[in-house]
Amino acid sequence: MSTNEIIDTVNSLVEPILDKHNFYLFDIEFVKEGHSWYLRVYIDKDGGITLNDCALVSDELSEALDSAEPDPIPQAYFLEVSSPGAERPLKNERDYKSAVNRYIHVSLYEQINGKKWYEGTLTNLTPDELTLDYLDKTRHRQITIDRQKIAKARFAIDFSKM
Repeated sequence: MSTNEIIDTVNSLVEPILDKHNFYLFDIEFVKEGHSWYLRVYIDKDGGITLNDCALVSDELSEALDSAEPDPIPQAYFLEVSSPGAERPLKNERDYKSAVNRYIHVSLYEQINGKKWYEGTLTNLTPDELTLDYLDKTRHRQITIDRQKIAKARFAIDFSKM
């Protein structure tokens, strides 16, 4: 089975588990690191995922994988179920919508005002652009960025508020 087929199979097994608990799938990866294979399932929910949530999904997914016929992953592997993390990427529209009024990091394909990245609070989001409130030295400024110019975006930690 190819990596994409394994991911598709795991996706079909994990979705009903996540739906049952009102969680959602952030990402799945099946990767070889050194001599070991890792199946990583990243989950989330409104308000954030807990360690107990991860353990619950891990137990139920492990059982589903063990009982699947034919075995979707014939080689030995480690199953890891976790949160996508505090600085997880914004991958789809749902992620962007959940980031409104939160602190994010945006990397650009090309410079805007001499900068290739910005960090600030996402104050407005439309299908075509987003607006960030960011600090320029000690002054608050706003910038509106065409979403086509965004290479990557992710949640960020605002250390100025710590």
